[in-house]
Amino acid sequence: MSMFGSKKYLLSCCALVILAGNLAAQTVSHEDAHRKAEALLQKMTVDEKVGQLNQSSGVMMPMLGSEKPDDLINQGKVGSVLWLIDVKEINRLQHIAVEKSRLHIPILFAFDVIHGYRTVFPVPLAMASSWDPSVEDEAQHLAGQDARAAGIDWTFTPMVDIARDARWGRIIEGAGAGEGIPRRHAGTG
Repeated sequence: MSMFGSKKYLLSCCALVILAGNLAAQTVSHEDAHRKAEALLQKMTVDEKVGQLNQSSGVMMPMLGSEKPDDLINQGKVGSVLWLIDVKEINRLQHIAVEKSRLHIPILFAFDVIHGYRTVFPVPLAMASSWDPSVEDEAQHLAGQDARAAGIDWTFTPMVDIARDARWGRIIEGAGAGEGIPRRHAGTG
């Protein structure tokens, strides 16, 4: 990725974070979000910019993550946390990011919510077999609300890959080998 492409990508990420953080409190225009993102980027060190691209594990796993990300979040070196579903822990880490870090940038919390969060729905391949995309739309909408209520910002769904090789172990997460339903979910069909 070129330096210009990297800056544009980082600017887009910052604008998204600013918009997400402000939407609950007020409506922010695209121009205001862009201006705030530019101002934030000017204040950020290179380490903080790189830190926003860093994903931390929300669970302790041997050989992957054995320490809580508190210090890294406080230093602005974490942009997102994966696999954390404990609401109290999400709130505690968000408090560190928003109130204790130098730039007060919120953390994005991510979790696979492929067929529901607390409410479980049929797998996407099964819903696609209904040939009614509104079935999955409604399920994903409800799953998103459910996850958002727990502090999850990023759900990795709907999955729009077109699975044409049955050896791929995650084929069940998509809508099958046809292009129609995935295109609709991706907004291109």
